[in-house]
Amino acid sequence: MPFTGTGVSPPPVWLMRQAGRYLPEYRKTRAEAGSFLDLCYTPRLAAEVTLQPIRRYGFDAAILFSDILIVPDALGQGVRFVDGEGPRLDPVRTLEDLSRLALSRTNDKFALICETVERLRQELPRETALIGFCGAPWTVATYVVEGRGSPDQSAARSWAYRDRDGFATLIELLTDASIDYLCGQVSAGADALQIFDSWAGSLADDEFERWVIGPTAKLVREVRKRHPSVPIIGFPRGAAAHLDRYVAATGIDGVSCDTACPLGVMQGIAKGGTVVQGNLDPLLLVSGGTALDHRIDDICAAMSGLPFVFNLGHGIVPETPPEHVARLVQRIRT
Repeated sequence: MPFTGTGVSPPPVWLMRQAGRYLPEYRKTRAEAGSFLDLCYTPRLAAEVTLQPIRRYGFDAAILFSDILIVPDALGQGVRFVDGEGPRLDPVRTLEDLSRLALSRTNDKFALICETVERLRQELPRETALIGFCGAPWTVATYVVEGRGSPDQSAARSWAYRDRDGFATLIELLTDASIDYLCGQVSAGADALQIFDSWAGSLADDEFERWVIGPTAKLVREVRKRHPSVPIIGFPRGAAAHLDRYVAATGIDGVSCDTACPLGVMQGIAKGGTVVQGNLDPLLLVSGGTALDHRIDDICAAMSGLPFVFNLGHGIVPETPPEHVARLVQRIRT
């Protein structure tokens, strides 16, 4: 899958959350694993679910099956997933709470994820790119502080305003852990990396600079010191207004664009030589039909000749009919 400043036709295609609950084979493997985290930490099963959409659809890239909360779990915070409710963590809201977490604890759990990467690189076709990933420090911090998902990330935003230095200590710890985590994935065989900043859009412009751009730039810089040639993709969801600055200041090679990002913005970034991914609405993939066909055609036409990878504006949702995904891939490639 190319990460160069030129476009190819048809464009490469992979989808965020392409391994997941919409696939019956995933649900079977998930039941075998027991808990969600057991699935993530069992390399044989995590590799299997990563491979399932590749076998079914022949995507141009596989993305490691894991979760952005592996980092705080490995640091010692303790993460659990409640069926129907999502992740739960013991909130970290003070420096005293933060003292419970330690970079020295991460080796064993990171090693399991890297074993999955090694298995995948052996089993995937050589022409299929393997993408590793982590959550961006800001987004992971919102879960660490809140103890769960949050509609407005208020607990993390409030700590960042109230105690700049204390919150910066948390961000620094998450950044350093993520650097080790990403470098381990590359050493194990990942061809490219993606940094998921799902809650980047909740910050004011000056806070975006401090908590999104700064830590992401450090991630990119430090990973490149150890792995100079690995392509790195950023996904600052909800931050279309900041994309030009984000691309320029972080040093990423590619940027994923959410559904609300206008095609004109995507074109402008791609014309500057940065690979662009996105931005099909996951709910349109659920609906299917001629509306899906027309939007696929519009995106491909707008990005023709530019460095572009077809993707969604966010992850596949569980109610997506698998045949709609097949239709998408077929339409892009014909």
